Amino acid sequence: MPVYEYHCKDCGPFEALEAMSRYAEPADCPTCGHDAPRVMLTAPAISMVSSAVRIGHATNERSADSPKRTSTHGPGCGCCSGSGQKKKSKTLYRPDGSKSFPSKRPWMISH
Repeated sequence: MPVYEYHCKDCGPFEALEAMSRYAEPADCPTCGHDAPRVMLTAPAISMVSSAVRIGHATNERSADSPKRTSTHGPGCGCCSGSGQKKKSKTLYRPDGSKSFPSKRPWMISH
């Protein structure tokens, strides 16, 4: 059973051990006996979480807006796929030394 925090309007804050099914219900103040609503005065203690779960939460927080990529190249990349075959260049070399990329964007300037 978890420990919940309550706040009595006459006596102030107190903690009580309650069943999870009664999380939304008020508790009796141990001093005066009046009903006191549940409040959250301190941050939840997650130190009892295993290290694997804690690492998983940290990973999810880091990748929330920009996921980590394992490789910069896509599947079937010639440089790191391990196929052993060199990818055929699509660059066309002319006799005067200029280069052309026939399958690429024609407006791109060659370097």
